[in-house]
Amino acid sequence: MKNKMMLCLMLMSFIYNDAISQIRISGKVTSINEGSPLPGVNVVVKGTTIGTVTDINGEFTIEAPNSKSILVFSFIGLATEEIKVGNRKIIDVQMASDVRQLSEVVTTGYGKGRRSEKKAAAEYEMADVDESYMVRPSGIANTSYPQSPVESNNEDYAKISENGFKNPFADPLSTFSIDVDAASYSNVRRFLNHGQMPPKDAVRIEEMVNYFNYDYAQPKGDDPFSINTELASSPWNKDHKLVHIGLQGKDISMDNLPPSNLVFLLDVSGSMSNANKLPLLKSAFRLLIDKLRPQDKVAIVVYAGAAGEVLPSTSASEKDKILDALDNLSAGGSTAGGAGINLAYKIAKQNFVKNGNNRVILATDGDFNVGASSNESMEELIEQKREEGVFLTVLGFGMGNYKDSKMEILADKGNGNYAYIDNILEAQKVLVHEFGGTLFTIAKDVKIQVEFNPAKVQAYRLVGYENRILAPEDFNNDKKDAGELGAGHTVTALYEIIPVGVKSQFTVDDLKYQKTKITDGAINSSELMTVKLRYKAPDGDKSKLIVKTIEDSKKSIDNTSDNFRWSAAVAAFGMLLRDSDFKGDLNYADIYDLAKSARGKDEQGYRAEFIRMVESCRLMARK
Repeated sequence: MKNKMMLCLMLMSFIYNDAISQIRISGKVTSINEGSPLPGVNVVVKGTTIGTVTDINGEFTIEAPNSKSILVFSFIGLATEEIKVGNRKIIDVQMASDVRQLSEVVTTGYGKGRRSEKKAAAEYEMADVDESYMVRPSGIANTSYPQSPVESNNEDYAKISENGFKNPFADPLSTFSIDVDAASYSNVRRFLNHGQMPPKDAVRIEEMVNYFNYDYAQPKGDDPFSINTELASSPWNKDHKLVHIGLQGKDISMDNLPPSNLVFLLDVSGSMSNANKLPLLKSAFRLLIDKLRPQDKVAIVVYAGAAGEVLPSTSASEKDKILDALDNLSAGGSTAGGAGINLAYKIAKQNFVKNGNNRVILATDGDFNVGASSNESMEELIEQKREEGVFLTVLGFGMGNYKDSKMEILADKGNGNYAYIDNILEAQKVLVHEFGGTLFTIAKDVKIQVEFNPAKVQAYRLVGYENRILAPEDFNNDKKDAGELGAGHTVTALYEIIPVGVKSQFTVDDLKYQKTKITDGAINSSELMTVKLRYKAPDGDKSKLIVKTIEDSKKSIDNTSDNFRWSAAVAAFGMLLRDSDFKGDLNYADIYDLAKSARGKDEQGYRAEFIRMVESCRLMARK
């Protein structure tokens, strides 16, 4: 008995001494070139599964087992740093670019003679991977996930046929719906951070441009948004012009936002078991729950083999109760997505708040495969419910079997927005920093129609928005659905213009059998184009019209605002990733310089992250 007691005491002493030997280390990771903070850097204790990622300010906190521990700092495109802890409690790190660690998968690009995607992916999967550098889930808000290769073969993206140049005589009007979605950008980032080029159809240029906020003027008067325009030479073709159109949604303080009736519709099927799916989903929704007010309420519906309510509509004053229901979720079973959506809308309607924010928030990898899951049937249901005042927000998670095309359609039909959550920092951006814009609609069915002056415009093309194009007659049709604008959100659109008199491979020859006469008014006008907008109040049925003209001018891109140059840099990056026919002779180095000149305030560090991503592509492409 005495020996057993001694053994227990020794064991307890060992555990106690091991526990108190742990060292809590904090620090900041910055770029050695710019001194700017580096968010999203993996920080792990070598040889263990202990890890975290730096926050938006480049800061981190981690528990090291002892003074002999080695911290490993890694990020795609940057040289990995290994630092022994010793007796230090604060470790600041500067990281530099390192072309040697960049994957050959990306250097192939889309040019001639490239390896097939299958072969490239196979070679990537066969590469040696140091398991100790992978970060496993170790908490709620301070979690990173395994940096495994992207298995894109089973991912589904709608085909994009890029907008080409149009003749203003044959097509005098360009009409489209606004798009506040930003899922494409974070999804593209996920591919690049894993050392792979994204599939071309995963790159939606308007979503990449609209991922960022712009410094537009706040609206004045009764309209819920302001219209901001700018014109200058195009960075990818000096003989062309670029028109920048920006909308700024009215900022509304959290205290003045209407109460929310939210239904979390969470996919807990077997396909959601990976660390970057359900565990990340839980962490993301914890951030949202923390943001809610007592007047807000939440219900939780899950679906796998069947759909069920795991939490009835509950006041956000009972956050512990909501969090307990969330924490108890686990993944397993097939995917009865259709049944889940039906139940979620039913609960939202039962708890409907008049003049409030009634919304279903769907979180999934999009793999609906059991039950009433056809796109058509779910689209009809969602269209019906939006007319009853219940909107839909879609949050995508995971990789390998990701169904982007289905989720984008559902969000569009549900008068909502669509975001892709690739890490906890993106969850913080979407659900905390942009809370109002994500969840509170201030204008619905927002459409833009542009008429070009043929005396000045030889040809034009809308950059992006391929799946948002409307027929000219749809602009005045109040029954035609269009995009929604959230509180504080910005929306940016770009037109590339070929001026009259400029020779271009993208224009068509004059017609032989007919001529179109330009009016004297057009010839004598200084106007380049007229921009018209229509929108409805969130609960309205009749649209309101706004008209704005843009004067022609000769302006160098060097003399433009940060807003203009930044949007141009992001659009150009998207064109290179898509290997666009219209990219001109621009390369990653040019985009890097253009983006750096337009970084501006960048309080959250999102623009700095983009600049690093472009630099990584530049190094990978050896340009």
